Amino acid sequence: MVHVLSSRTLLRPADPERSRAFYGEQLGLAVYREFGTGPERGVVYFLGGGFLEVSGRSETSPDPAVRLWLQVPDVAAAHDELRAEGVEIVRPPVREPWGLLEMWIADPDGTPIVLVEVPADHPIRYRPGI
Repeated sequence: MVHVLSSRTLLRPADPERSRAFYGEQLGLAVYREFGTGPERGVVYFLGGGFLEVSGRSETSPDPAVRLWLQVPDVAAAHDELRAEGVEIVRPPVREPWGLLEMWIADPDGTPIVLVEVPADHPIRYRPGI
């Protein structure tokens, strides 16, 4: 059995500086740690219960199957804040048939990011009788 102590998602952007500006300034993720020097230095951001590391450089496009799912307390407020920061909203907040409120954005390399609000009465949050 693997005993996981911590986890992080690793992204290798095409333009590390642009991606650091997006995640650190536009999304406003808090920095956990930084390492290395120069344009390809690494930054690890807090990402709820895990971490997001943006480091190195990739010459290939990101895998279209990879997505980030970020739960936020208020997706409408996140929408307004991100628009004010100049983040392109791929799809504004919508209540999905499964009951979650979701908004879609993308990072500078096109990695899809789903911002999700779980309503107070949603089964993910509350399951009567269990």
